Amino acid sequence: MSAEPKTEQTTERLRRWRLLLGSETRSGESADGTGLNLNAHDARLDSALAALYDGAPYGRAEGKRKRAGSLGGSAPSVAAWLSEVRDLFPQETVRVLQGDAVDRLGLRSLLLEPELMERLEPDIHMAATLMSLKDVMPDSAKDTARQIVRKVVDDLMNRLAEPLRSAVTGSLNRSQRNFRPRNSEIDWGRTLLKNLRHYQPESRTVIPERLVGYGRARRSLKDVVLCIDQSGSMASSVVYAGVFGAVLASLPAVSTRVVVFDTEVVDLSEMLSDPVDVLFGVQLGGGTDINLALGYCQQVITRPEDTILVLISDLYEGGNEKSMLARARQLAESGVRMIALLALDDDGTPGYDHSVAAAYAGMGIPTFACTPEHFPDLMATAIGGGDLTAWAAARGIALARGEEEKLPGS
Repeated sequence: MSAEPKTEQTTERLRRWRLLLGSETRSGESADGTGLNLNAHDARLDSALAALYDGAPYGRAEGKRKRAGSLGGSAPSVAAWLSEVRDLFPQETVRVLQGDAVDRLGLRSLLLEPELMERLEPDIHMAATLMSLKDVMPDSAKDTARQIVRKVVDDLMNRLAEPLRSAVTGSLNRSQRNFRPRNSEIDWGRTLLKNLRHYQPESRTVIPERLVGYGRARRSLKDVVLCIDQSGSMASSVVYAGVFGAVLASLPAVSTRVVVFDTEVVDLSEMLSDPVDVLFGVQLGGGTDINLALGYCQQVITRPEDTILVLISDLYEGGNEKSMLARARQLAESGVRMIALLALDDDGTPGYDHSVAAAYAGMGIPTFACTPEHFPDLMATAIGGGDLTAWAAARGIALARGEEEKLPGS
């Protein structure tokens, strides 16, 4: 009896069996007897599934998978695996895989034992992992997860909040100096410095010739919109952006809005009093519709010339790219100062859509990666109306122009 010819339907059936069985069956026999060679995409699927169900270490090394180790060895490995499955599988499947990961990789027992949690050194990867798992972890573990994320947030706030406040407030103060202030508006410190030459030794006092005061603005001087891509590859950027959004919201002269998006848009601005609430309001994963997000931003921006829109995304558009580019151009031409950050994290070498980056560059929208340490100065420069291209060049930050160059971000 002749063998069944390999029709397209047969090939797909063999492919599914190959992915189901893995490289080895439960009896230890090779599953490669299907005679089907996996392409690069299917090899990624196979590796991600093997890390969870076969106990193989997570990675993309070519050749046979080694059977030593496990995915649960470190927070970065778990975070990388979660990012990979969000990129490879539909959202419904991702939920199943994440649920299985909680049970199979020891994360459930880790989250349920406070004494173990106390030994952990919380970091960005751990925070991103817990944010990803928040919908599948048991209720009894959610308080522990929030405590870990809180530690990460507190550490970031201690390191980054004051530089951002100082940089942004300094920029705003320079823009709102008032030389004819009312009594309640006098900046006495600056007034004394301005009039030191009028010091009277006999009376040991300064007689001010010129008063310096704060501005009389009755509304925010600048509106800032952080529009954040919450796809899996942007997990670390989301953590940093959530913290920075909360800090900016604490500045009375800045009106801050934080918007996160996948194929839907969620405005988290009402949660900005607590950055942990912001992070737990994020739903990592799903598709990417930048066009929809920019459309929402267009609706909420009321003072284009006084607005800074920071789009944090790798620019891989899953929606209508033509419409997205048209919206970006409309925002830029309306007077909005738009900035595209390909990453806001410590890595500084993001993957991104080079054609969209080139289109943004043609619109005069600065597009680059930025480390968290540079973000305060970036915002101060943007608020002060400085040249962001020159700012980036002075710090060795390569602007994205569509080429395949490395973006150091620092």
